Amino acid sequence: MLEKVINIEVAQDDLTKKVIESAIYVHRNLGPGLLESAYQECFSLVLNKNGIAHTNQAMMPIEFDGHIVANAYRLDMVIENRLIVELKAIEEILPIHEAQILTYLKLSKIRTGLLMNFNAKLLKDGIRRFVI
Repeated sequence: MLEKVINIEVAQDDLTKKVIESAIYVHRNLGPGLLESAYQECFSLVLNKNGIAHTNQAMMPIEFDGHIVANAYRLDMVIENRLIVELKAIEEILPIHEAQILTYLKLSKIRTGLLMNFNAKLLKDGIRRFVI
């Protein structure tokens, strides 16, 4: 079952809430219009400051047809090995972006993911939460 949550108020767990609050802090200070890489670096700094363990650009293998394909895909961020964060700095989130994070969740066996578009005027309007 897929659950999509748009508003921070309905975030179901403390980790997700802390991560969203950290991202909103970055967005409030920088605003929209920068490259994704700038947001990722600043977001990583804030997560570190808040004591939230994470990995940037985590390379992930997949098993396909009985073979392991090393470094098959890259996750923008993995938070405490239980939350995937996919960052965007685009005009709007499209269905392909939602499909991307759902695939990442399925392949990684991590159950919760956030899709964040830092190009939104208000970041809360650019956040989608997925649970599989």
